[in-house]
Amino acid sequence: MSFIQSLLFLRCPKCRTGKMFQHKPYSFKGITSLNKSCPHCNTSYQLEPSFFYGSMYVSYALGVALAVAVYVLLLLLGLGQYALTSFFIIATAIVVLAPYVYQLSKVVWASFFIKYDPKKSIKN
Repeated sequence: MSFIQSLLFLRCPKCRTGKMFQHKPYSFKGITSLNKSCPHCNTSYQLEPSFFYGSMYVSYALGVALAVAVYVLLLLLGLGQYALTSFFIIATAIVVLAPYVYQLSKVVWASFFIKYDPKKSIKN
């Protein structure tokens, strides 16, 4: 699995196979339920206390990128000149995608510190 695919499918940065979260973003059983370690390669996600606080910065950047992308799409569709309409569409997109962006930001943050090991992706 490629790096981008592993990010988009919320997979472990070490093996790109195991899931980082116990539940999917929209299950609402536990959006924040991060596994303590990878179910495939046993890589621990608890590197240090408060490790994932840095993912807030990634989440902010993803939110801004999402807002800009939606606005550019609105401009291309000819709806960008209406400020109030643009605001509500962008706000709706951010709210609807918030659970996925939350989990994605944690995977991206962990990928900065946990390096990929191709040997780990093969099941022993």
